[in-house]
Amino acid sequence: MKISSQLLLLMPLAMGIGIAMTLQTAINTQLREYLYSPLQAALFSFLVGTIVLAILVFFQQVPKPNLHEIVHLPWYMWLGGVLGVYAISLSIYAAPKLGYLTLTGLILFGQIAMSMLVDHFGVLGTEKAPINWQRLLGGVVIFIGVLLTLQR
Repeated sequence: MKISSQLLLLMPLAMGIGIAMTLQTAINTQLREYLYSPLQAALFSFLVGTIVLAILVFFQQVPKPNLHEIVHLPWYMWLGGVLGVYAISLSIYAAPKLGYLTLTGLILFGQIAMSMLVDHFGVLGTEKAPINWQRLLGGVVIFIGVLLTLQR
């Protein structure tokens, strides 16, 4: 991959996602104590996020889909929300038990392993990028790192 000004901008923004996800999990884990369950905390988190997104979409200067277009989306497009519920709810439950470092390491390893498969097979129309020894070694190194974080 060639280093470009766009890449230099995207790298810290992408790392910011990791920072945001860790802080989100920490905040939502504390929220769980006030709302009695991971699902209630996730619901509140999604509600706030939905309100913020609705405001942003309202002011966005692009055409909005109508109900007919939304209803006729391919069935698997609805899974994004379901996967979000799984990710947020389970992270709220697991973070206090695993610790944030181990949880994040396991999440990263899961993302890397699935990303390798998505790239390799070109899932959902993505460009195919075969698994090679460098990618595989990178995944193994991260998994070993996760195992090391289990030592508290």
